[in-house]
Amino acid sequence: MMNSPGVAVLARGLTVRRGPRTVLHGIDFTVPPGRITGLLGPSGCGKSTLMRSIVGTQANVTGTLDILGSPAGDPALRSRIGYVTQAPSVYDDLTVRQNLDYFASVLHPGRRHRDTRREHVARAIADVDLVAHADDLAGRLSGGQRSRVSLAVALLGTPELLVLDEPTVGLDPVLRRDLWNLFHRLADERGVTILVSSHVMDEAERCHRLLLMRDGEILAEDSPDDLRLRTRSETVEAAFLHLVDEADARRQGTHQPADQAAPLQENAR
Repeated sequence: MMNSPGVAVLARGLTVRRGPRTVLHGIDFTVPPGRITGLLGPSGCGKSTLMRSIVGTQANVTGTLDILGSPAGDPALRSRIGYVTQAPSVYDDLTVRQNLDYFASVLHPGRRHRDTRREHVARAIADVDLVAHADDLAGRLSGGQRSRVSLAVALLGTPELLVLDEPTVGLDPVLRRDLWNLFHRLADERGVTILVSSHVMDEAERCHRLLLMRDGEILAEDSPDDLRLRTRSETVEAAFLHLVDEADARRQGTHQPADQAAPLQENAR
């Protein structure tokens, strides 16, 4: 059951406060099912806070936030959402397989599926291409491999929604490419909805849809192609900078109409 046709995540007036500081400022957005939505913006703009709100671990959340047809944080969502934080969540003194087996015993993925726990573990290890390292201690793996173990944990039970907080940070180009290929297989072949955050603008081109954030606000919600067309920019990065300039101009009362906007911007890189 979805919130409404074509919607996996629905936010209206979503606000998060931390003490006297407002981190998210009454934002509205949707995430379509079975697609990869990129949450992009500079470090400190509120991406991680938004993701914690979606998975139900963030305090002081107000407004409407419905996930897969239920309010965020509903216990019924626990087995339907996979979540990967920025820091790898693994036990260094256990092997890859033992880590997966432990988390499977906690998550009980078999409750929604007929596969055995062992089958869930084997599939998750294969998905992240760690079969050759299944019996290695997690503490002896590289940083990229440990990140993939965390991703494998999130994939246990074939979640309907996968929330990934900067999963490719610090990885080499080959591993980044392989992970993005996996994300597309999950979305295209299994219908998994993926929300992935990044502050690397070139990853935006790999997403079906984008949410561009700055200072706790959503600057834009669109496909990469439509964002470039709308801002008459050659890259998503240039489009993002264009939207930042527009937002700043509005705050200062100097916003120009769209037909007076600057010509095509060059890549800011």
